[in-house]
Amino acid sequence: MSIPNTSGTQAPKLPVPAYACDAHMHIYDSKFPQAADAAALHAAASVNEYRLIQKRLGTTRTVVVTPRNYYTDNRVTLDAIERLGRSNTRGVAVLRDDVSDASLQTLHDGGIRGIRFSLYTPANAAATFEMVEPLAARIKALGWHVQLHWTADQIAANADMLKRIESTIVFDHMGRLPQPAGVSHPAHAIIKRLLDQGKTWVKLSGPYLDTKLGREGNYRDIDAVAQSWIAANEDRMVWGSDWPHPTEHDKPDDAALMDLLGRWTHDTAIIQKILVTNPENLYGFDRL
Repeated sequence: MSIPNTSGTQAPKLPVPAYACDAHMHIYDSKFPQAADAAALHAAASVNEYRLIQKRLGTTRTVVVTPRNYYTDNRVTLDAIERLGRSNTRGVAVLRDDVSDASLQTLHDGGIRGIRFSLYTPANAAATFEMVEPLAARIKALGWHVQLHWTADQIAANADMLKRIESTIVFDHMGRLPQPAGVSHPAHAIIKRLLDQGKTWVKLSGPYLDTKLGREGNYRDIDAVAQSWIAANEDRMVWGSDWPHPTEHDKPDDAALMDLLGRWTHDTAIIQKILVTNPENLYGFDRL
């Protein structure tokens, strides 16, 4: 069966454990207004379509991340959490520092567990680097995390800030380490130190974002990056599909993306952690 915003039709070859979590995906729903400058970035990716992805992958739990098309309007994510099921779905919001405490509590009650700072292209971002620390301090009492989609160079340039942040930090898309530098980029050592301190998580997602080999090369140049993160702290890794792959015109095969886990580690106990136990710990899903 063909599913929008993905290629391929087969299930993953990887044995997917019960209660597996896709910890990074987006919903684009036309019933919620998008920012005028972003509406053309991605037309539609509905909850019903994503349910087909879940069925194909064998995942149960989900983390919905508000895409930049909606600026700081997180209704699309709250609606998706309700429709996919509150017990198995969490959300990550996009906010600015003028958000009220009451709004933060409302978002928490709706299943939000973090704030995303997608500053990879600052000119298009809803927030700024100056807002990261104040917001990180405000959300700590809620048990939320700050999720950072920054370039590796931005991570290196803001190393001192990252040391100061006391709330949990989650790095998007393996820290966006560029190829061919990969693990030799200074950002790798910065993230590794934060992992060692137990305050940081890494999303094993978006291998197509920094690859030079591409899908034709099965993203093999990303293997060393992913494997280094797992070796650094297997208890702080989660996996995400990044469906509907908003950066990609030629949509990847989501089952093949999940199968990369089996190449990055052959240890089924570690895969169980990445797909089940670790998301329970980070997002507050019921423990098995």
